[in-house]
Amino acid sequence: MMKGWGDRLFAAAATAAAALTLALMAGILGSLVVGAGPAIEAFGLGFLTSAVWDPVNNQYGGLVMIYGTLATSLIALVIAVPVSFGIALFLTELSPGWLKRPLGIAIELLAAVPSIVYGMWGLLVFGPVLATYVQQPLQAAFTGVPVLGALVAGPPVGIGILSAGIILAIMIIPFIASVMRDVFEVTPPMLKESAYGLGSTTWEVVYKIVLPYTKAGVVGGIMLGLGRALGETMAVTFVIGNMNQLDSLSLFEAANSITSALANEFAEANEGLHQASLIYLGLVLFFITFVVLSCSKILLARMKRAEGARS
Repeated sequence: MMKGWGDRLFAAAATAAAALTLALMAGILGSLVVGAGPAIEAFGLGFLTSAVWDPVNNQYGGLVMIYGTLATSLIALVIAVPVSFGIALFLTELSPGWLKRPLGIAIELLAAVPSIVYGMWGLLVFGPVLATYVQQPLQAAFTGVPVLGALVAGPPVGIGILSAGIILAIMIIPFIASVMRDVFEVTPPMLKESAYGLGSTTWEVVYKIVLPYTKAGVVGGIMLGLGRALGETMAVTFVIGNMNQLDSLSLFEAANSITSALANEFAEANEGLHQASLIYLGLVLFFITFVVLSCSKILLARMKRAEGARS
């Protein structure tokens, strides 16, 4: 009898925890909608396509911040995913035993570095290096080239979208690499040994055995890194330039992101459209995160259906 009561109590507690999580999410969404109400009424969906941000004249548009958030996160993923995959592959398949544990611990410790330290390092150390040894040579090489010249245009000061994206990549690599390493290690050794016994190379074992077996965990790790990149504030604030204008599509152009705009302006924003517009940006970021997570779930569902069809 007591065992039955314990099971029911545990089930009730788990159900309450799940319901509380959903209630908190609904409460956050509701508070964002209420807070952004004046901006939604004033600008509607045009807020998403307007690049004007003028607190003096009460004209607000979130296009620059949305573009900065998406661009920096995309750059971070493009850099971090292959690097993280290489780290996980090395740790699980190629690393000697004496190096595997200390290297894994060192990578995990990178996740414990405060974001403001990354931001200060990016502004004071990485930014000047990027300007001197990357941007200036690229500008000298591609000046006058129609597309490439525009991508590297701008003053060589080392801050902008590319700098913020690289700093974000460095920050999310420990998260993605740790998850990939852990899921690679759960692959049954018998499967890998059988593939090696048939003459497969290390890459063939990873591509044909490890990745199909752990694809859900790999996608989950990538989504974890993307969520970290979308929500990062202080590091991006230091190196993105915090400019509410989009003069060009240069990777070195100073821009702004949703999180950096909130960090810079929310404390000084007056009640009214300015504050409501900032909350509107928070609502947009909430929606972007929701869409990203939904797309990842749909991708995993399609992969599972395709796997079932093949079997």
